[in-house]
Amino acid sequence: MRVGILTGGGDCQGLNAAIRAVAKSLMLNHQAEIIGIEDGFAGLIERRVRPLSYADCSGILSQGGTILGTSNKASPFNYQGQDCAAAVVDYYHELALDAVVVIGGDGSMSIAYELSKLGMNIVGVPKTIDNDLMCTERTFGFDTAVSIVTDALDRLRTTGHSHKRVMILETMGRYAGWIALHAGVAGGADVILLPEFPYDIDEVVRACKLRASDQQYSIIVVAEGAKPRGGQLSVQQTVANSPDPVRLGGIGESLKQQLEQHLQAEIRATSLGHIQRGGTPTASDRIFATDVGRYAADLVAQRQFAHVVVQQNNRLSSVPLEQVANQTRTVSLADHTMMTARSLGVSFGRDDLGLVNQYIP
Repeated sequence: MRVGILTGGGDCQGLNAAIRAVAKSLMLNHQAEIIGIEDGFAGLIERRVRPLSYADCSGILSQGGTILGTSNKASPFNYQGQDCAAAVVDYYHELALDAVVVIGGDGSMSIAYELSKLGMNIVGVPKTIDNDLMCTERTFGFDTAVSIVTDALDRLRTTGHSHKRVMILETMGRYAGWIALHAGVAGGADVILLPEFPYDIDEVVRACKLRASDQQYSIIVVAEGAKPRGGQLSVQQTVANSPDPVRLGGIGESLKQQLEQHLQAEIRATSLGHIQRGGTPTASDRIFATDVGRYAADLVAQRQFAHVVVQQNNRLSSVPLEQVANQTRTVSLADHTMMTARSLGVSFGRDDLGLVNQYIP
């Protein structure tokens, strides 16, 4: 067998663990030859690949980033204004590949699905710190990102308590608020603002005043894609020739300015940005990335292509790529962590979310 591996989209912790698992499983159990595709789909477009040896895939389990490089701008269907998909498929056949394992999130899986319809044998591996891939309970990178944000909240709490301030922490999460929700619960946030539920500033003010009356400070976690009711997303910049040209950022500072009009307390805003993506993966992410990498290798060996590995009911399985392509898994009111937060009195900047127990099946 001759199998290509690429990592697409934004970098995250656990990518090298997944590469290692896919490659070593195929080498040891199926005597496969592994071809590393550089910089995501850009490597297929620009014809940049290299063989990966067993040694290349050793000693990388704990490393952040990806030894293959990645890109979130290189879609074969729109690369510098050109449709290169046919050339990519030709290069795939020229390389005599039996399959390509695509390690990525929703954008990468959407591209992978379209390429699979053109005749490429593809297996997907679920990666994204946003945890927003459809049909799976979990993606690797998420646990590490939540741990980083939680640590930041623990540090901000001591400053907020000492100075009796309102501390705002902006997290990643463009269209899904999983990081903000889970880190907010883990870090004991008083207010969590998510893209799924546009907030009322009056409700945020009310929550901060309530906290000031007992603990004298407030902790707010806000996802970068959150916005006020009737308001707009906070766009930091627009990147030309990108499949997703909008870069969000600044909602934390915007929220700070809104609250300063209503509160006497000092308010500080912090944005972690790409710190959430970097560094070594947690033990949980290393194990999960290794598990899904091994499962993807088994799918390749069994020739179950056009599928992506998923975790459902705490068990690994796979679903067709078309079920995850061009979709985003978002936070719902029925999510158990969401219900937990609301039961504990966390404010989501709304007064119209209904009773918690009405969502319990």
